[in-house]
Amino acid sequence: MDILVVGGGRVGTHLASLLLAEGHRVKIIEMRAEEVPRLSRELPPDSVVAGNGTDPSVLDAAGIDHARVVAAVTGVDETNLVVTSLARFEYRVSRTIARIKDPRNAWMFTPMMGVDVAVNQADIMAHLIAEEMSVGNMMTLLKLQKGEYSVVEEKVHPSAEASGKAVCSLKLPKRCVLAAVIRQGSLIVPHGDTVLQPSDEVLAIVHASEAPQLAGILGGPERGKSSSQKES
Repeated sequence: MDILVVGGGRVGTHLASLLLAEGHRVKIIEMRAEEVPRLSRELPPDSVVAGNGTDPSVLDAAGIDHARVVAAVTGVDETNLVVTSLARFEYRVSRTIARIKDPRNAWMFTPMMGVDVAVNQADIMAHLIAEEMSVGNMMTLLKLQKGEYSVVEEKVHPSAEASGKAVCSLKLPKRCVLAAVIRQGSLIVPHGDTVLQPSDEVLAIVHASEAPQLAGILGGPERGKSSSQKES
């Protein structure tokens, strides 16, 4: 796939490296002359384009006409918004992604402005930290549906509500599915009659708002109590 990345800072460089490793054809645009030599050392030199990503002539030189995706990841929100707007409305790029540096600007990054996906890094980081504070030992492995759902891992506490009980008897959150149980190094696909044992590692897909409830069922009694108090 042809992908154009605008912004050759650390975020853009790492993104380009990941995409190149996956076999995509990537061009990265960077306007700061002092950064271009570094980019040419860290990435294939022919993937680096020097210039302003808001300049149509630079976008043309980078091959935007062939790009399936344009990702604007500079540290300037205004620049990212201009790049995605040009990509969508002038060049008809099928998918645009923009980085948001200042959360206060998030309201502008909408499909009406040419942005398909807005990555609000400060908001994502703040929510991840808040979530880790609220669910104790539960580990978030993957975010789905723009963070609305999570793939989580939790070890069954010996005194947990779930310990020694069949899955079908648990009052799991409505928006939660147990995907797997890892027991002594073996993976078990859970069914209704699967009995959870202490120290089982449970993998689940759960709505972000219901993760604390799941943690209360699988974790220790203190967490179960706090979960119940939240619901009351």
